[in-house]
Amino acid sequence: MVNQLFRFCIPGTLALGGLTAGLIGSSVMLESITPPKARAQATPALLEFRWENSKDYKKLYYWQSSTIRRDRATYYLMLKPKDRKTAILKLSISVPDYFDAKIKPNNLSLCLVHLGGMLSRTRCKEEVPAIFEVSEDQTSIEVFPDTPIPTEDTYAVVMKIFNPDQRGMFQFNALAQAPGDVPMGGYLGSWLIDIN
Repeated sequence: MVNQLFRFCIPGTLALGGLTAGLIGSSVMLESITPPKARAQATPALLEFRWENSKDYKKLYYWQSSTIRRDRATYYLMLKPKDRKTAILKLSISVPDYFDAKIKPNNLSLCLVHLGGMLSRTRCKEEVPAIFEVSEDQTSIEVFPDTPIPTEDTYAVVMKIFNPDQRGMFQFNALAQAPGDVPMGGYLGSWLIDIN
């Protein structure tokens, strides 16, 4: 009787051992074929939380090719027709002092933009001639287009940089000067950029 019980137990135990070894082998195999981590979501968050949300804050749309630290990225800081009421003679962009990426004027451009979606990428349709000045402390970008930016189409300041070394959210503010007798800059809105 013990012999028959022993013969019954051993094959079951061996089968269980084989099943366990198979599961361990498949989990090792699954780890090696897991898909790579998402590189960039490339669009602003759908939900944005701000500690001090005020009626004066206006969110502007942007697109970035990478949100990973120290990764090479292209930023499209968009200005849609609904974001401005007048033409823009001069555009000033304030950059936070803790955004430790090196911004160079020769890596900046102003473009008439085709907005991307599900089936197409955001891209430059036509480059607009402009002069760019970046402050020495890297906290402001001044854009002087050759002709005022009209209100009809979507334009973007295109920035090609290496992302900052640190993670965080960085608020870039846009101020625009309209053509006219009084050279005053008005607040257009802010781009809230996220680095993972």
